[in-house]
Amino acid sequence: MVQYFHDGGDFMWPILISLIFGLGFTLERIYSLLVSGIDSKKFFEDITNALDSEGPEAAVELCEQTKGPISAIFYAGLSRMNRGLSEVEKAIQNAGAIEMAFLEKNMIWLNAVITIAPMLGFTGTVLGMIAAFDAIKAANDISPAVVAGGISQALLTTAFGLIVAMIIQTFQNLFVSRIDKLVLDMEEQSINIIDHLYESESKK
Repeated sequence: MVQYFHDGGDFMWPILISLIFGLGFTLERIYSLLVSGIDSKKFFEDITNALDSEGPEAAVELCEQTKGPISAIFYAGLSRMNRGLSEVEKAIQNAGAIEMAFLEKNMIWLNAVITIAPMLGFTGTVLGMIAAFDAIKAANDISPAVVAGGISQALLTTAFGLIVAMIIQTFQNLFVSRIDKLVLDMEEQSINIIDHLYESESKK
C-alpha cells in the first residue's frame, strides 16, 4: 500500500490530507453521537416520577445531571414551568430545533471530503495522462514501457480518491441513521412530556 502511495505521485498527498481531515471529523461525530444516546423511555419515566413525587425542581436537577439532547429539551421546558404550559411547550420546541442543529454539526465537512477526494483523484488522473502523452512525445514511441508509468500513476490517484470517499461515505451513512433515531426519540419524548404536563395540570 505504501508503495502504491509513492507510485501515485504528488497528488496522493492532498488526497491523504483529505482522508485525515475526514477521519478527524468522523471521530468527533462518533464521540458526540455516543454521548447523546440515552435510554429515552427510562429517562422519561424518571422525569415523570420526579415531577409527580418531588416537583419540577427535582426534575430539572435530574435533567442537569444527564447528558444528551433529550435531557436538554426537558430542561428547557421544565425550567419554565412557572411561566405556564404554553411557554413550556414553546421552550421545548425551540430547544428541539437547537439540539437537531447540534446533532448535524460538522456533517457538511464529511460531505466536502466525499466530494473533494474523488475530484482530487480525477485531477491526478488527468495530470498522469498528460505526463504519459508527454513521455510518448519525447520518446517518439508508444511502447508499453514508455506509457505504463504515467497511466499507472493516473489510475492510482483515482483509486485512492474513490477509496477515501467510500470510507467517509460509510461513516456518514451510519451517522445519518443514528441522527434520525435520536431525532425520532426527541420528538416522541417531547410529545410525551407535554402530554404528561397537561394531564397533571388537568387533575389539579
